[in-house]
Amino acid sequence: MILNSKLPTIGTTIFSVMSNLAQTHNAINLSQGFPDYATNPKLIQFVTDALKDGHNQYAPMAGLPSLRALIADKTDRIYGASYDPDTEVTITAGGTQAIFTALAAIINPGDEVIIFEPAYDCYSPTVKLLGGLVKPFELHAPEYKIDWEMVKKMFSANTKLIILNSPHNPTGSILSKADMDALVKLTKDTDVLILSDEVYEHIIFDGEEHHSVAKYPELRERSFIVASFGKLLHTTGWKIGYCLAPAKMSTEFRKIHQFNVFSVNTPMQVGIYNYLSQSDIYNELPTFFQEKRDYFQQLLKQTKFDLLPCKGSYFQCVSYEKISEENDLEFAKRLVTEYGVASIPVSAFYTRSNNEKILRFCFAKENSTLEQAVQRLIKL
Repeated sequence: MILNSKLPTIGTTIFSVMSNLAQTHNAINLSQGFPDYATNPKLIQFVTDALKDGHNQYAPMAGLPSLRALIADKTDRIYGASYDPDTEVTITAGGTQAIFTALAAIINPGDEVIIFEPAYDCYSPTVKLLGGLVKPFELHAPEYKIDWEMVKKMFSANTKLIILNSPHNPTGSILSKADMDALVKLTKDTDVLILSDEVYEHIIFDGEEHHSVAKYPELRERSFIVASFGKLLHTTGWKIGYCLAPAKMSTEFRKIHQFNVFSVNTPMQVGIYNYLSQSDIYNELPTFFQEKRDYFQQLLKQTKFDLLPCKGSYFQCVSYEKISEENDLEFAKRLVTEYGVASIPVSAFYTRSNNEKILRFCFAKENSTLEQAVQRLIKL
């Protein structure tokens, strides 16, 4: 049998590779972005109650109306952006499914998509799977700033979409108001659409502001916004998120969504709605994770690593330039096998070979986990 792969150059993701290595060598896993602490027991109880109360059949295709209304209210309250919960909010099976579905709804063969690298690793393969052409714009340590004049030069008659991610995975950088103003200017009088990956929107530090595209009417009218309950509620394994988009774009999104997953886990939607209806987690989350970041940074100062800025997300990037000449994949693997700590080599987030000697650590962990990891890293 001859099977022609649609993604012939794609193998297992770096997240799976490093997590498997961590498991094999009994290493502390600071690679994949998931917490190792317990979910809030009140949220667990709300989901348990939903199961017992019989919420075990299909939810509406777009998601529970009550949860969509709650999301619309939160978006209006925080960003001053009005979305119709009936036609412009869709519950998804996680952020990655929302990204895939949005891309599938709009990308045709030959369409060009601008992405900023290092980039979350589902963007490029999905575009290629759909017949699109990826045009990567490379960002570099330590600040990972976007030169919008250079981005403008990448535009062509085939430019269909720009993918944003802020707060940024893997670098922890954020987009500023100046960035958003530049993007407004760049896309004015064009048909270019935007996919804004904002799954870490509430994990932002030092009093900085999250500049969602929802805050900018000129961007909102052309944007899909992807968000995640997994990041908000420390429940990455539940794989529940949502997509905001104008009605015309949401219609196309839902055409794909209905055949992709149809609907999303009903009792968890009920539980999330009941929990968020009486929780202040939107205000609590930045402080919670800033304390984690600050503690982890203080610990890392005992090592030979140089710390890069971290303004959002729950990832801390470090440079090992003073430690080794190895490329980052070799060095990351040796950290696992010889020192028992798993990280992610940042070169994995680039299309072309890149070796700035940067690793990404996840600090969404118990303090004791971070302490144990750093005790091992001190030995480098």
